[in-house]
Amino acid sequence: MKYPIWNIPYARRSETAEALLNVGYTPLLAAVLAARGFTEPKAAERFLTGAGENLFDPFALRDMDKAVLRIHRAIENREHVAVYGDYDVDGITSTCLLGGYLREKGLKCELYIPDRLEEGYGLNTAAIQALFERGVTLLITVDCGVTACEEAAFAQKLPLDLVITDHHECRESLPEALAVVDPRRDSAGAGKELAGVGVVFMLICALEGDTEACLARYCDLAAVGTVADVMPLLGENRVIIRAGLKKLREEPRPGLHALLKEAGIAPDKLSAASISYSLAPRINAAGRLGRSELAVELLLEKHPVAAANLAAQLCELNRSRQKLETDIMEQARDMLPETPEGPIVLASERWHQGVIGIVASHLAETYRLPVVMICLEGEQGKGSCRSFGNFSMFDALLHCAALLEGFGGHPLAAGLTIRRENLEAFRAALLRYFLENPADAAQTLNIDLLLDGPEPLLLPHVEALQQMEPCGYGNPKPLFCLTDALLEDVVPIGGEKHLRLLISKFGQSIDCVYFSCTEKELGLRAGERVDVAFFPQVNEYRAKRSVQLLVTDVRAADYSALCRAILNGAALPPAALAPYKPARRDFTRLWRSLTALDGSREIPCAQLAVTDAICLTVFAELGLLTYELDGGTVRVAANLSAARVDLDDSAILRQLTVNS
Repeated sequence: MKYPIWNIPYARRSETAEALLNVGYTPLLAAVLAARGFTEPKAAERFLTGAGENLFDPFALRDMDKAVLRIHRAIENREHVAVYGDYDVDGITSTCLLGGYLREKGLKCELYIPDRLEEGYGLNTAAIQALFERGVTLLITVDCGVTACEEAAFAQKLPLDLVITDHHECRESLPEALAVVDPRRDSAGAGKELAGVGVVFMLICALEGDTEACLARYCDLAAVGTVADVMPLLGENRVIIRAGLKKLREEPRPGLHALLKEAGIAPDKLSAASISYSLAPRINAAGRLGRSELAVELLLEKHPVAAANLAAQLCELNRSRQKLETDIMEQARDMLPETPEGPIVLASERWHQGVIGIVASHLAETYRLPVVMICLEGEQGKGSCRSFGNFSMFDALLHCAALLEGFGGHPLAAGLTIRRENLEAFRAALLRYFLENPADAAQTLNIDLLLDGPEPLLLPHVEALQQMEPCGYGNPKPLFCLTDALLEDVVPIGGEKHLRLLISKFGQSIDCVYFSCTEKELGLRAGERVDVAFFPQVNEYRAKRSVQLLVTDVRAADYSALCRAILNGAALPPAALAPYKPARRDFTRLWRSLTALDGSREIPCAQLAVTDAICLTVFAELGLLTYELDGGTVRVAANLSAARVDLDDSAILRQLTVNS
């Protein structure tokens, strides 16, 4: 079990989804939309189709007017300009988007991405000096620069005009530049959830004065960078990604078309998840291994044959990255206690700087804790940080700033530099901050819907869930739950790294696949009763389409939460309770156990059978007892002087009989 707490909505949602069901939404889709607050048809349609959604005015971003004025002047005067980016997917797509645009305008435009291993993240004075000496008169940063105060001052002295576009958190002082375009400058401003490439896209919209035309032309790169940088797939990001996916399916640029083909992604199967798990890692591999120029060449390449060759090289580079990642992961796990109690901070001289960020992400997901991985070289260390839950890594580093040589990033991911001598003090300071600022929901699995019958898993209903796309951070794939299912079979697959499960529920067997979980980690055997959290997907095999459950977590069947819901009077679907309908002997047994203790008893919910919970509600309905639920315990007080009653008078039992 990955998540110790499952938040299962036992109460019925049919009432809140009724308006959607009345206009033709399938039960599964209607329930999910209602669970996420879209209970009215117009609101649901707007969310699903983007009808009526518009991108905000790009000039709503501070300094956008200044940036546009200076870039227009550069275009008019045919100046020599440079775009200075970052080596991750957001940075590479940002660089290609703005650089390609400026070259289309006839400018001599250099694209500069610092070497991850030699230069590190962000602006550096040596690069600024070199670009100035080559005749650059305007330097534009993308996905970096908002914390580069010293470097901006250096550029000003040369003099070299500097325009900064970024989306990372700002510090108290901003760099002295002609313009600093960053949506995070204003706490209540527009575009706070834009990726770096989203800010660049809005800059081009401002330069062109035609947002719709820019969306049609540049949405592909903007979508790839936004998804890869794990930005919320809501609002303007949802508009960009929806348009980008459509363009990638129908008329992708040669480089992305070649990469999709090399990765084995069919256009009709393309989704935000495809970008996250297939395209992004391949583009990222170039920057991680010091070959950013390879990814830039691919994204800007216009000839299909050359693009195919570059895509093949990039995929080979990604395979090398995967090998490094596996080695570092094994080393990191060997350094960890079995159950870490706070943020994980690991350091080594043996690790590759370009790969530790991926390993940090995997460790954060595995241990549900923030992770800092540090590559040491001499007395210096460079680290990659990943958060978990709603713990802000940026705020944590800000709190520990006195122990760091430098840092930057945002709440979910950040980078740092640190002296070896400060490692232990940093580890202790980060732990103290973590304990004082615990991450909410990091240990909780939030489920959209508990299924109480087989109908929602019919193929047409599962297919309708595709309308929720694009799904990702901020708009996760809907998560469903089946409780008290029978685990029929457990089969290791994929070199025993993954599992195929067969469960039975509602009188039918259901195929499941559980990625990144071994048989040992599952800890369950065939024949046990289980609860399963999953997303239902359509599986195609030999032209046959069927429903398959993509498992998020599995646990031994836990009846205590259902018992609490019953005792709390939740409006539970009768069909879900029908299998637990008590027999007369269950009522007799429970009543005798209560009267044997003078009618008073405290029962832990974890020890309470579902049938007993139903019996208690029936007894209470008929006036035979009262009970009080106190956390995980139910306190019962029987009315021993009550008149004789007829169980057939219970409305609860009659409802269960109808649905049994």
